Amino acid sequence: MPTNEKRPRLRSQLWFDNPDNPGMTALYLERYLNYGLTKDELHSGKPIIGIAQTGSDLSPCNRHHLELAKRVRDGIRDAGGIAFEFPMHPIQETGRRPTAALDRNLAYLGLVEVLFGYPLDGVVLTTGCDKTTPAAIMAAATVNTPAIVLSGGPMLNGWWKGERAGSGTVVWWARQEHAAGRMNYKEFLDLVASSAPSIGHCNTMGTASTMNALAEALGLSLPGCAAIPAPYRERAQIAYETGRRAVEIVWEDLKPSDILTRAAFENAIVACSAIGGSTNAPIHINAIARHAGVALSIEDWETIGYDVPLLVNVQPAGKYLGEEYYRAGGLPAVLHELIAAGRIHPHALTINGKTIGENVKQAKSTDADVILPYDQPLKRHAGFKVLSGNLFDSAIMKISVISEEFRERYLSNPDDPNAFEGRAVVFDGPEDYHRRIDDPSLQIDQHTMLFIRGVGPIGYPGSAEVVNMQPPAALIKRGITSLPCIGDGRQSGTSASPSIVNASPEAAVGGGLAVLETGDRVRIDLNNGTANVLLPDGELALRRAALEKRGGYRYPPSQTPWQEIQRAMVDQLADGMVLKPAVKYHRVAQKSVPRDNH
Repeated sequence: MPTNEKRPRLRSQLWFDNPDNPGMTALYLERYLNYGLTKDELHSGKPIIGIAQTGSDLSPCNRHHLELAKRVRDGIRDAGGIAFEFPMHPIQETGRRPTAALDRNLAYLGLVEVLFGYPLDGVVLTTGCDKTTPAAIMAAATVNTPAIVLSGGPMLNGWWKGERAGSGTVVWWARQEHAAGRMNYKEFLDLVASSAPSIGHCNTMGTASTMNALAEALGLSLPGCAAIPAPYRERAQIAYETGRRAVEIVWEDLKPSDILTRAAFENAIVACSAIGGSTNAPIHINAIARHAGVALSIEDWETIGYDVPLLVNVQPAGKYLGEEYYRAGGLPAVLHELIAAGRIHPHALTINGKTIGENVKQAKSTDADVILPYDQPLKRHAGFKVLSGNLFDSAIMKISVISEEFRERYLSNPDDPNAFEGRAVVFDGPEDYHRRIDDPSLQIDQHTMLFIRGVGPIGYPGSAEVVNMQPPAALIKRGITSLPCIGDGRQSGTSASPSIVNASPEAAVGGGLAVLETGDRVRIDLNNGTANVLLPDGELALRRAALEKRGGYRYPPSQTPWQEIQRAMVDQLADGMVLKPAVKYHRVAQKSVPRDNH
């Protein structure tokens, strides 16, 4: 800690110790004394560290942050700071309807106002469930006061009849078994419940584990933080260390803008491929980059990350779950392999003041069956393929989850390798899909492509995780458990479906999916990165004119004020699904001080 003579003036002192404005200082000071803080504490020149609390009864994946915050407070106090804990808007992937993605930007807006408008010198961002991580980092990037990420960690391994039951991933298998009649309703519920045996977020490499790993890859978490299972003692220990470090970064004036560089984002893309990360990652990482003022495009995900090998043998792309991954070395062991292979920028700065290369220099994998050597991976190419054509400007496909059965059926024609054609069956939203998927008149067979539209940022609203559609029950009973699925929404990061997702622009704003019809022939070519409906341009123009005459693609009306507000200003998935007016605000804490309130 700096000596009194060398201490810089803290931001919080503009509230609590401003001799140039005694009237306002008194007003701010007196009310913060009413629950037991002392005037000496607030006058001490100690940093005031916020704890952005995402834990609540509505957010079971993050609820243990209510307890972890106590250890964060201990660390802040021992390092000479004062903790101010406050709530963030709840975001729970499995509880929020119509989708938790609707609230990412809402939570972001609320946190921006707190970090800018209250007497905070730094903040600990508590993260866990999917959208809490990007929402918190987006806000920290916008305000640009010192910030550090504390993730909550995955649940313990789930087990079902001696087999690992991965959260989320087991749902997609169980629903197939239920549809095929091999599992009754009670067994279905019991199996899915077995995958959530403890506190914590998903124990698979779903969006939660992915985004918290990428927070660490970006350099915003202490090394090793992301993989520690939620119930392990090391989780509370790193909470304490995070609290201590939160005070130190205030004195060092280490801000998100010092860490969130282009090199850091490139590191995150490479790390995402190597861990078999979620297709939701490009949406959130691109959003963080836009709020940090760093240029990053959807095409960068293929250019930088496509040929990165899959090193982590964790569901849904692999076999194991969070506990084995942590014991094998977690993300530091993965980064160690990537640096040795020259795939990571080793000089990127991280939140502990060291470079990422320094942090993982000794972090070798302790289990080569869980975290594999770079030259002996599970798969040679594990990144995302970016597709474009007359159906959309961009969409992504997760290469690491293409099964051998899927590849053999759709991608192994020696005369047309890595390409397939099929007849389209189109659904307008998940309700339409569930209502009609088993309708025999649709004539769905193993060569059919399933399309879903109206499920993007505007159409749903918020963009829904519904693209990974299962085939009709009749096909599942014959052993055909997956069909090509394409849509302008998302899919769960826990899904092993090689769907083509995040199609932008979406049907709701006139994207090509809006004029697609059941019965059309569609061609997907992974070698050329194209996705096209096989119709003449003239026919597409006639369909588009007819659509416009009907007033455009119809989608359900907004149900709440926030749905209407977000729909009016939200960007597409390829560009991060950000609020368009928000991305012009960068480093706001360095540009101005909020006006006094009286």
